[in-house]
Amino acid sequence: MRRTPLRLGPRELRADLYLPSWHRPEHGRLPVLLDPYGGAATQRVTAAHDWKDLLSQWFAEQGFAVLVADGRGTPGRGPDWERAVHGDLLGPVLDDQVTALHAAARRHPVLDLDRVGIRGWSFGGSLAAPAVLRRPDVFHAAVAGAGVTDQRLYHAHWRERFLGHPDEYPERYDACSLLGEAHRLTRPLLLHGLADTNVRPVHTLCLSEALLAAGRPHEVLLLPGTGHQPFGTDLTEGLLGHQVRFLREHLGAITTGVSRAVPPA
Repeated sequence: MRRTPLRLGPRELRADLYLPSWHRPEHGRLPVLLDPYGGAATQRVTAAHDWKDLLSQWFAEQGFAVLVADGRGTPGRGPDWERAVHGDLLGPVLDDQVTALHAAARRHPVLDLDRVGIRGWSFGGSLAAPAVLRRPDVFHAAVAGAGVTDQRLYHAHWRERFLGHPDEYPERYDACSLLGEAHRLTRPLLLHGLADTNVRPVHTLCLSEALLAAGRPHEVLLLPGTGHQPFGTDLTEGLLGHQVRFLREHLGAITTGVSRAVPPA
C-alpha cells in the first residue's frame, strides 16, 4: 500500500495520501479524489488498516491521487473537536476538506488541482454533494452515496444531538438541507441510493427531483436489493466500476499500470 500519513493546515488535520503503486514522475500529475467520511463516530485516519483503506488504495490504482482527511466533527481529538460542528454539520467539515486538499497539493505537486473529485458514502455522501454545490471552484465532480439531503428526514435522535430541535432551530436545518441549493449545481454529480433503512431512499429521490426542477443534469444509480452498506455484496464490482468510469470521464486519469481487480470488503 502506497500510503503517506500527513498533518495538514493550521489545524493539523490528520490525513492519508494514497498514490498508485505504478506511478512514476514521467507519468505526470494525477487527478485528485477526496475519499472522506468526515462525520461523527467514524475516524478514517488511524494507524490500523481496514477494508476502507484498501478501497482508497484501489481507487488510487485506477489513476488517482486519493486523499482521506479527518476534519472537525470526527472522533479521536477531544470533545471540543467533535463539538465544533454543533449547529452546522456541513460548513466546518467542508472547509476542512478544502484546507486539507490545498495543503496536500503544496507538499505534493503531483496533485492536479484542476481535476479534483470527491466520493463518499453515508455522511461522506452527505458531504460529497454539497462539495460540488457550494465549492464548484474546488471540486469538479462528485459521487454521493446514501447521503442525507434533508436533515428533517433523518433520525431525530441523531440530528437533534447536533442541530437541536427543528422547531426551535429551523434555520440550522434549512442551512444543512441541500434541496434549496439544487439550482447551484454546475458540476457532474452521481447519486446512489434506494433500499436503505438508515438513509432512506427519499433523500436521493428528493434531491434528484429538486435538481430536475432546477434544470440541473445529474446521474442516479439506484441500488435495489441492498441496504445502507452495499460494499461486500454482489453489487460491489458493478458499483465501483460505475464510479470509476464516471470519475474518469469527468476528471481524466492515467491508465498505465491500472489494476482492475476489486478489493475484498
